[in-house]
Amino acid sequence: MPASVQRPALVVADRWHDYELLDCGDGLKQERWGPYTLVRPDPQIIWPQRSGGSTAGKEAGGWKNWDGFYHRSEQGGGKWEFRRTLPDHWNITYGQLTFKIHPTSFKHTGLFPEQAVNWDWFSAKIQAARKAGREVSVLNLFGYTGAATCAAAAAGASVCHVDAAEGMVKWCRENAALSGLADAPIRYITDDCLKFARRELKRGRKYDAIIMDPPTYGRGATGEMWKLEDHLWELLLECRSLLSEQPLFFLINAYTARLSPTVVGNLLSALFPGRTGTITAGEVGLPVKADGKVLPCGIYGRWEA
Repeated sequence: MPASVQRPALVVADRWHDYELLDCGDGLKQERWGPYTLVRPDPQIIWPQRSGGSTAGKEAGGWKNWDGFYHRSEQGGGKWEFRRTLPDHWNITYGQLTFKIHPTSFKHTGLFPEQAVNWDWFSAKIQAARKAGREVSVLNLFGYTGAATCAAAAAGASVCHVDAAEGMVKWCRENAALSGLADAPIRYITDDCLKFARRELKRGRKYDAIIMDPPTYGRGATGEMWKLEDHLWELLLECRSLLSEQPLFFLINAYTARLSPTVVGNLLSALFPGRTGTITAGEVGLPVKADGKVLPCGIYGRWEA
């Protein structure tokens, strides 16, 4: 019997203590990252600030309380303005996990807090399998700074973390050490994800679960070009062949506005045409403290046994 497909669902990361989305409007979001408050642009925030969203509000953020403000440049990129001297990096926690936060020149901080809903979901599946006596191996592709890798390892899985950027793989090592996982069974790989998957097939490796967070565009470790629409299905097919005989789950995350949750659900349905299980697709979001809105932060698709 083929996998059942559930309607797109919104899941909200509302269990944070060290992170809060304080307010948002006029293309900006005000966030608390531990002891520091940052204001960053977000193209999806097209509604006005609660004060009415004047031009002055857009320039100043409309909020008096901030430590760092990322100003987007019309020429591309941007730069940070800091009201006081902030440390180069600091730590925040989620449950037993600890992550390094560092404001980068590309406006990011090294962590996507909305993904906590996925960490919770797959951690429960890994823990249940381990309780039943199974060893669980996880492949995390486009692993970035390794939050998902750390969550899976903390749940009891062995993890292979792959990213084309050496700096991101190093950051993952740091997060693992901060989370007490320095000696956990994690393989750290700097490589092009598609090429790595093909080599793993030749080596005969198998994984019980796969996590991937493919970008819209990207380049591999040696300059290979990645384009989501052209290469995602090819990668999915390779990854399907990497699954063990009794896989636990397959998780796809995406931030591109070009894909809808239904598209990701359709991809998983096409990937597992004869396999039983459940497919769920939807949006991940963050609650806005000021007014109760939910800020959508990307889409996901899950296949689970």
